[in-house]
Amino acid sequence: MPIPAPLVAQTMSACTPLFFALGEPARQQILVLLTEHEELNVNQLTDRLPLSRPAISHHLKVLRQAGLVGVRQAGVENFHYLTVEPAIELLERFVAEVKDCE
Repeated sequence: MPIPAPLVAQTMSACTPLFFALGEPARQQILVLLTEHEELNVNQLTDRLPLSRPAISHHLKVLRQAGLVGVRQAGVENFHYLTVEPAIELLERFVAEVKDCE
């Protein structure tokens, strides 16, 4: 049964934060680093990237808002880690709906 176009548009709208987050090379670099390490704090990311601490914090905020990164507090430090499964499921749903659109 074909998927109605308004449903596809609704799913696409839900994907907007993901598309925005993934569209920036600095955020892509952060995600790649987090695939290589279980978790990293801002200082560890700053050591590995040519970005300032405030810039990395900003990019992490965007990634958290998009649901791509989670944070674990340990004392005074925040460790960031990947949380991509919900994003992958959303993108897979979007692709499936587009394929089956009316």
